[in-house]
Amino acid sequence: DKLSRLRLTEEELEYMTRNCRFLPRVYWEWLSSFRFHPDKIKIHLDEAHHLHIEVSDFLYKATLYEVPLLAIVSEIKNQFFGNVADMDEILCKLSEKVELSNQHRLRFSEFGTRRRFSVHVQETVIRKLKETAQYCTSNCYFAMKYDMKMMGTHPHEWFMFHGAQFGYKHANYMALENWVNVYDGDLGIALSDTYTSGIFLSNLSRKQAKLFDGVRCDSGNEFRFIDSLISRYKELGIDATTKTIVFSNALDFTKALEIQEYCRNKIRCSFGIGTNLTNDTGFEPSNIVMKLTQCKMNVNQEWRECIKLSDDEGKHTGSPEEVQACLYEFRLN
Repeated sequence: DKLSRLRLTEEELEYMTRNCRFLPRVYWEWLSSFRFHPDKIKIHLDEAHHLHIEVSDFLYKATLYEVPLLAIVSEIKNQFFGNVADMDEILCKLSEKVELSNQHRLRFSEFGTRRRFSVHVQETVIRKLKETAQYCTSNCYFAMKYDMKMMGTHPHEWFMFHGAQFGYKHANYMALENWVNVYDGDLGIALSDTYTSGIFLSNLSRKQAKLFDGVRCDSGNEFRFIDSLISRYKELGIDATTKTIVFSNALDFTKALEIQEYCRNKIRCSFGIGTNLTNDTGFEPSNIVMKLTQCKMNVNQEWRECIKLSDDEGKHTGSPEEVQACLYEFRLN
């Protein structure tokens, strides 16, 4: 219910207008009038006592619910079970991570809002990063508060929507084309694993490979993905050392360093690190995600299912029937 009180302030509007040049001021003016509506949120437990939260609204509004809802679920769970974060221990571990990052020039962005232990833990971590590290955050509010660079990438739902509307075989290509039409070369890191990375790479055209700055690897084996992407760039006559992979699959700093060493002199890399920064507390982090489940283009169209095929076995999302249909269409089953 308290979400309904949130609003974009005048200070935030001016900050985003100055620092987020790829979105026009008219968007931020619209966002200042946006309000969350609790009646759009349906919450229930299934027979196995798994928590389900559904949001139904126009997609440009519904997409805004994901991050705050997941952050609320994670923080309330910790409060409910009486979990208390040891801030001294968190900062001690964080110092080791920052030292490793600075020593090896490990470029990372803090991606931890959705699954943070609490807003207090996240802010404490970001404040320490501002003092000691060289890198940035994906949280626009804290970027403004602590004068840090903002960093983010594609969402899966962009590709999931295109798959539902235009067919799975055309989804990756059309999603990238429409992204370019909107952002005109900005935001040039393409998400690769909505319908498995193998399918993405086979769909990737030479024009798109040259135009996009790189790709994000969010599931699967990172080392195999590096080899596959470099091979695809080579096929397309592109120098992979001019491109970047952003890795964001449940990383810690030790694994990120191993990946960086593997990428050395082959391709650029950076890292989106979330839970390991904002929920490394000794308590089991919440296993929570929100994904697009159904969409339709207009009121006259029937609802169409939205699915995602992960590179990690057992992590496909969507109804089993639609997942199987998509796997069959791609000849993956």
